[in-house]
Amino acid sequence: VSGEVSYNGYKLEEFVPQRTSAYISQDDLHIPELTVRETLDFSARCQGLGNRQELMMEVSRREKEAGIVPDPDIDAYMKILGLDICAGTIVGDALQRGISGGQKKRVTTGEIIVGPIKTLFMDEITNGLDSSTAFQIVSCLQQLVHITDATLLVALLQPSPETFELFDDIILMAEGKILYHGPRDAVVLSKKDQAQYWYNTELPYSYISADVFSEKFRASPLRKRIEEDLSEPYDKSQCHKNALSFNFYSVSRWEIFRACMSREVLLMRRNKYLYIFKFTQVVIIAIVTMTSFLKSGMDIDALHANYYLGAIFFAVLILVVDEFSELAVTVSRLSSFYKQKTLGFYPAWAFAIPFIILKIPVSFFQSLVWTSLTYYVIGYSPQVWRFFRQFLMYFTMQVSSASLFRFLASVCQTMDSSIAAATLIIFTKHIVCGFIIPQ
Repeated sequence: VSGEVSYNGYKLEEFVPQRTSAYISQDDLHIPELTVRETLDFSARCQGLGNRQELMMEVSRREKEAGIVPDPDIDAYMKILGLDICAGTIVGDALQRGISGGQKKRVTTGEIIVGPIKTLFMDEITNGLDSSTAFQIVSCLQQLVHITDATLLVALLQPSPETFELFDDIILMAEGKILYHGPRDAVVLSKKDQAQYWYNTELPYSYISADVFSEKFRASPLRKRIEEDLSEPYDKSQCHKNALSFNFYSVSRWEIFRACMSREVLLMRRNKYLYIFKFTQVVIIAIVTMTSFLKSGMDIDALHANYYLGAIFFAVLILVVDEFSELAVTVSRLSSFYKQKTLGFYPAWAFAIPFIILKIPVSFFQSLVWTSLTYYVIGYSPQVWRFFRQFLMYFTMQVSSASLFRFLASVCQTMDSSIAAATLIIFTKHIVCGFIIPQ
């Protein structure tokens, strides 16, 4: 590949293309526990106003002078995309019932358009949808383009005639060649359909290949006009300072961290039953453990020392295995994380640190409950400082185990391989942390 690409006179390395334009995949990757409004609100907080800040400040000033109370931006975009009827519904997935497939496609588009980016490249966004739903989505996109003055390049496979009529311009490709690029007033069809559209009835029909079409288009006045427009040099001074993005992140790192932290708090509240179940499980197993190692049946000697060690080993084992669920939680969010990280919503640390911070009080409470229930009943040393030392040991072990399982899920990226790696580590822990058989 040779040559170079410039945008308004700037080379690709002189600005940030990822913040000036965006690629929208055909895959709908979202966090299923969030509602439509929460998904779009998080996206808007991460992207900010960008190069629209001065414009929006001027609009707000004029609205205040005129006494106008506008709708929030999120509500306006949801109305354009037809998502206002499901704003409070969770996105959902295969295990949680949420919005429909067509609505998920619109949420995928809405994640980007709530930000400052106004050049979108959309890849086969109607795959798997019926023609009626595809028409509704493209119709919403047409309204978006005409209202916000955006530019959308959409790749579609076999759109219906109604959907085709919604586009302003068409780029028709076959066999890797551009056969037509211009207004929607010409049609080129496949080999099977060419005969019925044969224009010159005086001549017999003959098949026209993609190469011939491509050559005819290159020789057409429309193509020459496009080449003339592209050949004209563009001076950087003619480019408005807000037309391009020169920073990878649109808002400050503190604002990004706040947005990610508030989302993690929301997800923890949404998944509260998981944490309630884990706490109940710890309480039940602690009761079973302290009744199995009652101090009334044990003395402080070399014989019963193994029982004390066994109680400690069992406690560490339970608190470690209790964090096994972090594998599923982390794997389920990886796809959304990689998509949003690539789009420049946030860096990796902004996603990981809130996850760790909010896990600390949960681990702290579980370790404290376990130690409080089992320490004096089993009959460990009655000194208070020894109680806190054992509590800190359990707490440190649980936090490190949670971080380890999240690390494994991030590296393996699939549930099967993550479980295999975690099981191998737990097996190794049993070997090196258990009782050594004397020779």
